[in-house]
Amino acid sequence: MMRLIFLLVAAFVWLGPVVVSAAAAPPNILLVMVDDLGPADLGCYGSQAVQTPRLDSFAKAGLMFRQAYAGCTVCAPTRSVLMTGIHMGRTSVRLNTGGVPLLDSDVTIAEVLKNAGYVTGGFGKWGLGDIHTEGAPEKQGFDVFHGYYHQVHAHSYWPEYLIRNSKKEPNEPREKGTATGYSHYQTFKETKAFIRKAAADGKPFFCYAPWCPPHGEYLLPKDDPAVALYKDQPWSDRAKNLAAMITMIDRHFGQLLDLLDELGMADNTVVIFSSDNGGSEHKDVIQALNSGGGLTGHKRSMHEGGIRTPFIVRWPGHTKPGTKTDFVISHQDILPTLAQIAGTTKHVPDEVTGLSFVATLEGRKPDRVHRYHYWEWARWNWRTQQKVSGGLMQALRIGNWKILRHRSDHPWRLYHLSDDRAEQNDLADKHPDRVERMAKLAESARIPMRPQGEPKTPKGRRFR
Repeated sequence: MMRLIFLLVAAFVWLGPVVVSAAAAPPNILLVMVDDLGPADLGCYGSQAVQTPRLDSFAKAGLMFRQAYAGCTVCAPTRSVLMTGIHMGRTSVRLNTGGVPLLDSDVTIAEVLKNAGYVTGGFGKWGLGDIHTEGAPEKQGFDVFHGYYHQVHAHSYWPEYLIRNSKKEPNEPREKGTATGYSHYQTFKETKAFIRKAAADGKPFFCYAPWCPPHGEYLLPKDDPAVALYKDQPWSDRAKNLAAMITMIDRHFGQLLDLLDELGMADNTVVIFSSDNGGSEHKDVIQALNSGGGLTGHKRSMHEGGIRTPFIVRWPGHTKPGTKTDFVISHQDILPTLAQIAGTTKHVPDEVTGLSFVATLEGRKPDRVHRYHYWEWARWNWRTQQKVSGGLMQALRIGNWKILRHRSDHPWRLYHLSDDRAEQNDLADKHPDRVERMAKLAESARIPMRPQGEPKTPKGRRFR
């Protein structure tokens, strides 16, 4: 009997650490952020024009945020806010010229998660430092990054080359309008390959997928299955292509979810889907697709249509399927949230302005909430390569009150969002004291922009 008791105790001691270790294993993280997808471009967010069955199903399996915001209204600054967890008044990259690099001293999500033992990969458009700069992604915590570094390079879906850890890889053969050399197909392939390898290696992964569509040229291969869905619509070719690109993204996102199921990783993977800013500013597209869903504004605007974004999270065992929330978050909050999920909050820099929303994901009341949310963007003259005089856009939200102005020499406008989500009724004249208080807070929220220089490039080229 004593021998039996000894064996049982020994077995318990031997098995105990295995059970504890498995339970404490940090979840994988898949963050997909597409480019220029409007706040109402998905069926689950009200689109009547675009077919997005996989994302609609994903929303039913997770938590859908109805008041989520991008870091900014344009590409590079948003990516800086997301990567550093610091809002637009203080984040490192604030101009949208395409190649302003992060500093070596900046700490990114990838660096924070590497401290928790994650393998880190990025696939798509970086926009925070060209090759051979301190902002290059492999110098900012990524084990591998494949795609575009300078965002002007990303304006072509059939480029001469793509980049892997600052090394150019020729993109040949390529034939515009076909699948041959289409960059997003390659990005999608690389995304899947990274997840498969991480699964084989048995390491927790952070997969950042800043996919390029539906930005830019609004082009995809003519034989992509999504094209046929919109060929008979009475829209412009640009609107048809954009709708097809969104459906293509929906299909590929769904295939990533299928891959997680195939690998047996779905239950231990946090999946986040978002966009980097508001939707298309082209009138024909706005008329056809209604990307703002009744919100005023679009990309390059501080109105809600320019900074609201779809934001859906599935974290099995934590997010309740089919739930929605009006809790206000923005891209600055992703870094501290993922750090808490990964158990590495001690590596979050003090400068981070974002707050974790893990409690919201789990259906609990958060201990801390933002006093305000702040956005800005200094407009850039691409012809003269200079900032536009008086061109600082700003917006600040406290509760349901929001002020904004699209030039620093213009008066502030004031809106009450719960009563006026389309921002049609300027209340500034009725509440001058409130405008003054919020304007002072907006001024205190920001610090002077550091020099935003582009690296030297070959003669006649915008990027390296």
